[in-house]
Amino acid sequence: MILIDGKKAAAELREELKQEVADLKTKYNKVPGLTVILIGDMAPSQIYVRNKEKSAIEVGLKSEVIKYPDTVEEKIVLEKIEELNNDETVSGILVQLPLPKHIDKQKVIETITPSKDVDGFHPMNVGNLSSGYESSVPCTPLGCYLMIKKIEPNLSGKKAVVVGRSNLNGKPMTQLLLKENCTVTITHSRTKDLKAECLEADIIVAAVGIPELVKGDWVKKDAIVIDVGINKTENGLVGDVAFDEVSKVAKALTPVPGGVGPMTIACLLKNTVECFKRSQK
Repeated sequence: MILIDGKKAAAELREELKQEVADLKTKYNKVPGLTVILIGDMAPSQIYVRNKEKSAIEVGLKSEVIKYPDTVEEKIVLEKIEELNNDETVSGILVQLPLPKHIDKQKVIETITPSKDVDGFHPMNVGNLSSGYESSVPCTPLGCYLMIKKIEPNLSGKKAVVVGRSNLNGKPMTQLLLKENCTVTITHSRTKDLKAECLEADIIVAAVGIPELVKGDWVKKDAIVIDVGINKTENGLVGDVAFDEVSKVAKALTPVPGGVGPMTIACLLKNTVECFKRSQK
């Protein structure tokens, strides 16, 4: 079985981006800029943002973090986003989720101009992705997609099962796989016989938030299994896939942690670079 090392894949992608940023600097005499807005002091969000900032600087991006207390008025955040929309030195804008209850998440997402939406959550980017047009793609499914392609460059005709239908992962993942001519089944908590669906799959992407849901006898021999889940249990962090069981049958499998997570941040940097390149056309 191939253990898909997300840390290694992310390091390789960062190296590629570092070279690309250096080339862009030579060509345009400026570099892509990523601005992250962080509201409140939730520990996981702070860790994420710190990692994003460190990675951005490592590849040569201009990085900025704007921090607000969780009591900040929605109006102030929206005004700041509008200001960043009009700032030519900012290629990508990301507002770290989750947000405090009094701030409307959808309003925040829709205020970011689609061409600077590095999270790929703006309805215009969602629509472009599903129509097969150029768009920013949400970072986690993009990371999953790149890891699948490393194992199996030609996905045409493969049967893929996506477990979970969230806007964050399940739906965009489905669009990426459809673009590669996969036959995709999107499953969820109401699916009648989830095991039977998974057993048909050449590729399984599990992103449902249920610890070790996908068992060894759910996976056909030589399937590629991507585990997006990260769940806190008494035994520490586990994914949505029962790793020990599935590793005995799968062709390739991502670990938790150290699989999809590192690729998510690397793909955020990739999206920032892509936004910059599109803005220079």
